[in-house]
Amino acid sequence: MKIPYFKLERYFAEYEFTAPYLLCSSDCESFSVQELMEMEPGAADELNNLRLGYTESLGSPGLRKEISSLYDGIEPDQILVHTGAEEAIFIFMNVVLEKGDHVIVHWPCYQSLFEIANSIGCEITPWVTSEGDHWELDMDFLKENLRENTKAVVINCPHNPTGYILPENKSSEISRLSQEHGFIVFSDEVYRFLEYEEKDRSPSFCDVNDNAISLGVMSKSFGLAGLRIGWIATKNKMIYEQMACFKDYTTICSSAPSEFLATLGLRHKDQLIRRNKKIIADNLEVLDRFFEKHQDIFNWHKPKAGPIAFPSLADNGDAEAFCDRLVKKAGILLMPGVKYDLAYNKNFRIGFGRQNLPEAVDKLELFLENQM
Repeated sequence: MKIPYFKLERYFAEYEFTAPYLLCSSDCESFSVQELMEMEPGAADELNNLRLGYTESLGSPGLRKEISSLYDGIEPDQILVHTGAEEAIFIFMNVVLEKGDHVIVHWPCYQSLFEIANSIGCEITPWVTSEGDHWELDMDFLKENLRENTKAVVINCPHNPTGYILPENKSSEISRLSQEHGFIVFSDEVYRFLEYEEKDRSPSFCDVNDNAISLGVMSKSFGLAGLRIGWIATKNKMIYEQMACFKDYTTICSSAPSEFLATLGLRHKDQLIRRNKKIIADNLEVLDRFFEKHQDIFNWHKPKAGPIAFPSLADNGDAEAFCDRLVKKAGILLMPGVKYDLAYNKNFRIGFGRQNLPEAVDKLELFLENQM
């Protein structure tokens, strides 16, 4: 396979562990092992006695049971555990797509959601959203761009990087079109449960569409990125089995300690999510004040879910140059929009799931005073 460099990940590789202030992280504040152990009596002893052998390729029964509880109509044997969300995306596209297939992708997007399909030889149609339309998905565009060879439609909601939420009526319409035209919905739902208003949460696609694939991970909503545990949930038995067989050529199985800690975390999922939503809510108040103060410099469309947003420079300036100056002169890392697509050069991703955001914003204020 020949595939271009992953622009966003290469950018993080350069700065993530050297920049003092990460102001574009896509995850939530992590938990320590000790914090997890304290959630349940006896957990520490159980971890200490854990045998470090191979785990089940599909994922441990206990972990799959806990993951299935996140859905309304999914059983444990409809959960396939992966090493992070990235492996699941890679495997899905390699078993489902063939050269010449057509794929429509919610845009902007995490690069692997289209690049792997592109490397297979698929035709990609970006389902482009814009800041001026508050990142809304145009359903007429989808209907007009469906073809006989449309194999999959890739959706990401809550959305990376805009925080957009797909309304339930549009979710239902996508599912109806999937059943009518026969395409598969691949639904990236890694920020599910971080909706600011629970009434805005649409059903998971795998619960309402028998051919849909829903993607989840411990990294985002649960704040446990270091475990590298992701999964797909689906009622499509054929795709499930194909993905399970392909996984024998990638990671085979997950880390035993990671599965143990992920299972423990999910038993206390409400506590994890509640803490992360509190951090997000507090940080959003800081950002609202910051962007209100600097309306002459930035455009701010407050997201509806998740720990990231996609503001822009008010004068349509070069966000990549701005981000470059910021990290080199002040040690503050923002993600320029061109790492998603060149069309988003005035935008940048800001992350607010970490507890040190107020300090980072103070440093950003100083930079603006001295540089702008």
